[in-house]
Amino acid sequence: MRITDFAVLFILLFFPFGVIYDLRIQDQREVQRLEMKYTSALHTAVQDAGAVLSQNERQEREAGYGSDKFFRVDKEEALNTFLRTLFLNIGIEGDMVAQRALLDYIPAIVILDYDGYYTFTLETYRDEKGEAASAPQWSEKKPYAYVDSAGNSVGFTLDQYVYAYDKRNHRWVEGFQKELQHQTVISLLNNPESFEQVRRSTIVHSVQKDLAYLINRHNQKAARNGVAYTFTLPLIPQEEWYNTVDDVGLMAFIQGIPVGDRFYNNYGLGGGRVVKKQAIIGGLDSDAGLKYFYRDSCPAPFKAKERFPDEKSAAAAGYFEFKCYNRFE
Repeated sequence: MRITDFAVLFILLFFPFGVIYDLRIQDQREVQRLEMKYTSALHTAVQDAGAVLSQNERQEREAGYGSDKFFRVDKEEALNTFLRTLFLNIGIEGDMVAQRALLDYIPAIVILDYDGYYTFTLETYRDEKGEAASAPQWSEKKPYAYVDSAGNSVGFTLDQYVYAYDKRNHRWVEGFQKELQHQTVISLLNNPESFEQVRRSTIVHSVQKDLAYLINRHNQKAARNGVAYTFTLPLIPQEEWYNTVDDVGLMAFIQGIPVGDRFYNNYGLGGGRVVKKQAIIGGLDSDAGLKYFYRDSCPAPFKAKERFPDEKSAAAAGYFEFKCYNRFE
């Protein structure tokens, strides 16, 4: 057999493997692209939502003199901002069907307020015809509540202010822990170190326990909607949980979105009082057909298309850096 025959035979044997390998590489690149797109969209959405949590219409709802963490959060505006940014950056801004489908992959949204938290998840109710229906709804505010072995109850906040019930003396007291120290028989209020540890763990465990229940319930409803995925509470580092309960904020979970041969799962945390860097804007140069990213403060002559949490995310989405100072400074 001539050498050319061996060459032809080699090509016939190994060419299909090469094609399959190339297709797998392309699939992996597409999966990575989609995952980066979803991650950027989620993180930008929670940051935008967190930024509006402390924007209040009335002066009396601004942070008080007693506590710089006391805010009456605007949960509806935060939710609308979160969903608007998320839909925009995923590319389904005007697609109501796709938006409703995406909500099936969001088992819960949590807003941490100063003295309690709200959850936003799928709820079942009776419509005007008396038929069973379901739609995402807000819960009532749930307190950061703790009960000690003596039956005393303490309602924590995001700082040291408390609302406590002294069971022995049958009275309610409230104030900062240092003000109430040695003023009651509630031992927790008389130990600053234990107080801070219990306060943080109570807030975290309250939210974790509620989320586990809501996500488990979401599994049952998602199955009825044809979502073939088991939702679980993600493993969030304890340090990240403790950092989260320092200020008002928003937590959002996305799970089970099919991406190639796997599922996309992630969560985002956005604080309402954290000083954030300027947003990164992705814009289009319509004349050249090129995409550029730049900071929100830069008066770039491009049509804004997307928002990103940082330069790396914008570059990964195919945007080039626009040097604002070259043109305007």
